[in-house]
Amino acid sequence: MTQYAASVKGSTEKTHLRFALEEIPVPMVYATHRIIRDCNTAFADLFGYDKADLIDRSFAILYPKISDFIRTGRMWLDHLPGSRSYYDERIMMSVTGQRFWCQVTGKSFRHDDPFAHALYCFQRLNRPTAGARLSLSERQHQILTLVSQGKKNADIATELNLSVRTIESHRARLMKIAGCSNAAQLISWFIQGPSKESR
Repeated sequence: MTQYAASVKGSTEKTHLRFALEEIPVPMVYATHRIIRDCNTAFADLFGYDKADLIDRSFAILYPKISDFIRTGRMWLDHLPGSRSYYDERIMMSVTGQRFWCQVTGKSFRHDDPFAHALYCFQRLNRPTAGARLSLSERQHQILTLVSQGKKNADIATELNLSVRTIESHRARLMKIAGCSNAAQLISWFIQGPSKESR
């Protein structure tokens, strides 16, 4: 079992502890080049698998579509270099085919090759996947996720390598789809799901 070091600062000295991945009480996984090399039971349970069925498997099996897996990989590749942490929110899929929203936080341990050694934490979000949002394009889902993180149009444009005008156009269409008049309402629609009136 892979172990990770943690430091506990005492009154006079630091005590270095080591924790096995299994002992961490939230869904966590260690991966190399997006292949699951180790995970805890909490992670396996989140997706309904036995741990043994996930080890040495690609993360692709946890996505509804292979295009989602590819798009997420491209986005993370742009943000993980330099041993940085990064997070996003995306729809994942359990072994039974159930779709659900997850917030994923990851950290790379290689400056030059961000997917070589990385640790990820998964948190299931209480957010509906059904309704009008399933008809949105992948790009619209991506922009909605970034808007929900409080990012401004210019930041989103830079992150997605698009023009600010393009982001503004996408947001205008999303506002129309959601029946919203401002960003706060759009974020609420995204987080809570469409109201009965908009369905």
